[in-house]
Amino acid sequence: MLRTELIAPIPELLARHASARGGKIAFRDAQGAVTYAELAARTARLAGHLADLGIAPGDSVAVLLPNSVAWIETSLAITRAGAVNVPIPYESTEPEIAYRLADANCKAVVTAAGRGDLIAKLRDKAPNLHTVIHTDRGRSAAAGLSYGELMTRGAQSAPRDGSDIHAPAYIIYTSGTTGRAKGVLLTLHGLLWVVAACAPIMGLNERDVVLSPLPLFHSYALDVSVLGVLATGASEYIMERYSTGETVRLLQSGEFTFFAGVPTMFHYLLQAADTADLRFPKLRLCVSAGAIMPATLNRAFEERFGVKLLDGYGITETSTFVTMNWPVGGRVLGSCGLPLPGLAVRVVDPVSGDDVPFGREGELIVRGPNVMPGYHNKPEETANALRDGWYYTGDLAKSDEVGFLTITGRLKELIIRGGQNIAPAEIEEVASTHAAVLDCAVVGVPHEHLGEVPALFVVPRGEPSLDVEALLEHCRATLSAYKVPHIVRFVTEIPRTGSGKIIRYRLRKSLKG
Repeated sequence: MLRTELIAPIPELLARHASARGGKIAFRDAQGAVTYAELAARTARLAGHLADLGIAPGDSVAVLLPNSVAWIETSLAITRAGAVNVPIPYESTEPEIAYRLADANCKAVVTAAGRGDLIAKLRDKAPNLHTVIHTDRGRSAAAGLSYGELMTRGAQSAPRDGSDIHAPAYIIYTSGTTGRAKGVLLTLHGLLWVVAACAPIMGLNERDVVLSPLPLFHSYALDVSVLGVLATGASEYIMERYSTGETVRLLQSGEFTFFAGVPTMFHYLLQAADTADLRFPKLRLCVSAGAIMPATLNRAFEERFGVKLLDGYGITETSTFVTMNWPVGGRVLGSCGLPLPGLAVRVVDPVSGDDVPFGREGELIVRGPNVMPGYHNKPEETANALRDGWYYTGDLAKSDEVGFLTITGRLKELIIRGGQNIAPAEIEEVASTHAAVLDCAVVGVPHEHLGEVPALFVVPRGEPSLDVEALLEHCRATLSAYKVPHIVRFVTEIPRTGSGKIIRYRLRKSLKG
């Protein structure tokens, strides 16, 4: 079931499509586009310039750019130079950027001109950073080389174009929902293996026109929006950031066949359909990952738009996807689907390590070619996460007898109320079905007698006020008494990472403030 021809070095994939469909647009954004032939030539030129600038094989190069064609070109060029990609979210704070530049020992950074002043300020915190390349976007062009100028002149060096796809190619920093972010080492082989496994399920091919608002620095986007498009020869429009209005406009154009998002995006699209008769003429498939997809949202989206919405589960340490629902055959809405073909998964007791029976909750562990080699410069954390070839995800899951997996929460997110375990996702699933709830999240907060109790944060839908007691009664109808929220707070938005995961510690902190 694997499309093994998609697992190949980047220069081979580029050459393949430059030859077969050189004039076809590969990637475009609001500013411009690049064809497959141009992509092959431009990435070769930039890779040569990186070598000329002293970037050696194995050196780390940071990408601090908004979602754009330049982001794609830079990432592929870094690989062709034999270096390691370090994607940094463009909106990162100064301490976050400084930490990543120093931790990954970046020798160069490619950024937008408007970030040039900040990078100059951080040079003393990243002493080995000797090269700054800025695109022509932004308020000013601080000291550094011009991306546009490099692209207009030939390099002295040729791209190294190595063939080892098993070496670390990316350092992707985890979302950091708890503690400081860890740099996850990922290989091209692992990422492209996921592409090869998922492409047959999604039907992704050279005829697809993809619309992607996903943040490119995330492994989910690397799988689908970068390497997935490149490997299959599809075409893609890259949104700089998600906007419901702009997404609706683009999907209504009838140009796009494939849309990848996170649950929150599908929630907002469904909400937009409440006030307008929306039709997406050519859209054949949507894919969701990054956070748990409520069954009610999945069902409502498919019924309203007549488009399959496939939920998948993955984490950075497994090059994202571990499971996915299929567009054909039976599905268990609310589950994250079946393990990818060729991947081994187990659900084990967190204490004994023994496999648990079907239907019983336990920790999900994964083994396969998509699992990370380890964490960058963190041997203890690597040894704790990787044991006997298995990656211990820290996610709680249960499996039915057919093999459909349902993620129920995280070990560290478990709320232990008077000795009873509560998974936040279970409460969120129930609360989200209330008609007046637009979005919600649950965290555990300290309690003098019970240890912890669940606190529910709610974004109300529309103008009318939400009756707290009615919401609690709604929860009581489905949940055991000990799972019913002890505290309800109204908020304007739920804080989430770029991949859609809830940043729970911020919610806990808000209760203390």
